[in-house]
Amino acid sequence: MANIKSQIKRNRQNERLRIANKAVRSEIKTRTKNAVATVGSEENAEAVRLAIKRIDKAAAKGVIHKNQASNRKGRLMRRLNALNAAK
Repeated sequence: MANIKSQIKRNRQNERLRIANKAVRSEIKTRTKNAVATVGSEENAEAVRLAIKRIDKAAAKGVIHKNQASNRKGRLMRRLNALNAAK
């Protein structure tokens, strides 16, 4: 446990940010799963748009790195194209 006042405050801030970042990462995963689950239906385009929007927002906020955001979007699109081709 820290005895320095500024470090005690920093620990509180880090914990608060960790929980907020965890929520953002969780939402990215949820939106991605929804986009994959709706392949072939009419709401698929909207689900994909929302997933990409959340990934971009997370990168803008610094929750994930911009290169990781790009990798996630590319992986999502590859997966969706493969599923669409299979149907």
